[in-house]
Amino acid sequence: MKRYRIETDSMGPVRVPARALFGAQTQRAVENFPLGGTRLPRPFLGALGLIKACAAEANRGLGLLPVRAARAIAAAALEVARGRHDAHFPVDVFQTGSGTSTNMNANEVIAALASRRTGTQVHPNDHVNMCQSSNDVIPTAIHVSACLEVSGRLLPALAHLRRTIDRKARSLRGVVKTGRTHLMDALPIRMDQELSAWSAQAGGAEARLRSALSRLAELAIGGTAVGTGVNAPAGFAPRVIRGLRRRTGFPFQAAPNRFEKLAAVDAAVELSGQLKTTALSLMKIANDLRWMNSGPEAGLGEISLPALQPGSSIMPGKVNPVIPEAVAMACAQVIGYDAAITVAGQSGSFQLNGMLPLIAHDLLGAVALLAGAAELLADKAIRGFTVHRERLAAQAGRNPVLATALNPRIGYARAAEVAKKASRERRSVVEVAAEMTDIPRAELERLLDPKRLTG
Repeated sequence: MKRYRIETDSMGPVRVPARALFGAQTQRAVENFPLGGTRLPRPFLGALGLIKACAAEANRGLGLLPVRAARAIAAAALEVARGRHDAHFPVDVFQTGSGTSTNMNANEVIAALASRRTGTQVHPNDHVNMCQSSNDVIPTAIHVSACLEVSGRLLPALAHLRRTIDRKARSLRGVVKTGRTHLMDALPIRMDQELSAWSAQAGGAEARLRSALSRLAELAIGGTAVGTGVNAPAGFAPRVIRGLRRRTGFPFQAAPNRFEKLAAVDAAVELSGQLKTTALSLMKIANDLRWMNSGPEAGLGEISLPALQPGSSIMPGKVNPVIPEAVAMACAQVIGYDAAITVAGQSGSFQLNGMLPLIAHDLLGAVALLAGAAELLADKAIRGFTVHRERLAAQAGRNPVLATALNPRIGYARAAEVAKKASRERRSVVEVAAEMTDIPRAELERLLDPKRLTG
């Protein structure tokens, strides 16, 4: 069997693997960009296939493509959208900044599949890419894939995390513990109050992401090369967008200004910023869990996380907080992605941004990491941790900071003396205050009851 076949493009002949669905332009990109072998994510290729299918249907409706060819292109593009031909998308993320190589990769694969269906030659540029340019298709694919992944994966994962936290908080409503500021003992707090902050962080992330999606739903398609829409009739973009709405159920809309959507990637950068904020929230929760789980003897020892695997190759019986650690690393990577997207976002010149594939890769990578992290925290850390209630009660009862409740009765200075003596002598604040003040013991026990101080 032949290992190669000869394909020709405007620059001349190229040897292409014999069984490859792609053609000359994809092969040139493979040879030009051997930069690590990182491919664009599946959700991006899925969005690209959807766009090509909807474009073919739009061109058929406008009378620009014969019905048979349009149907064959749409059917082939939907196969690409479903991931049936991912092996034929070998182009590296680090390629031409417009993503032209990946757009042509899709055009060539779809054209080859459609040609087989029709028994006639379907052209990658003239038919599959009709009324389109890489410069509007790739930004559109970034927006479509990010909208679908955030709405379909990340938002449900965050909602699951929030519900899991809320259920856990309800089960711990009466548990009082020592609050901490600056990692030092502070006034008491109930565990349900502590966990309510985590829940609010997850809920805030959901709200911010939904807000960002409203701007990411605006699509560049129809702008073609520089935003003017050359070679695309007025009815093309509305038809494509209606098709995307129908196939995805997501409320995509035409960009109010297509020049802006080609020249800048502000909506993607905004989403990246919200993903970074979400990462910070999850890292905060992960770090709290690690501290609360620390010990069991020499740390805080407030909770025990589920034991999932041995923690040491040398220390028998050691169990580590592996889920919070994995989540923290994922969040660190998301922060790195945001830094790269920030640099990429300011790399536009005149009518085009020059780092679109990198934005696509890092944006979708961040969404996937955060969705997985939220689910892990919920299912393998928060849902199953156990609370050492007696230890918490003992710590809260010995806390010298309880003397804060005496401020209105004896003043800050005398309350500080009580707190210092209690700490120095390792005695309860109630005992020391009974000796140093004339407040009756029964009233001191009421004033210094940790649970009362949680409000």
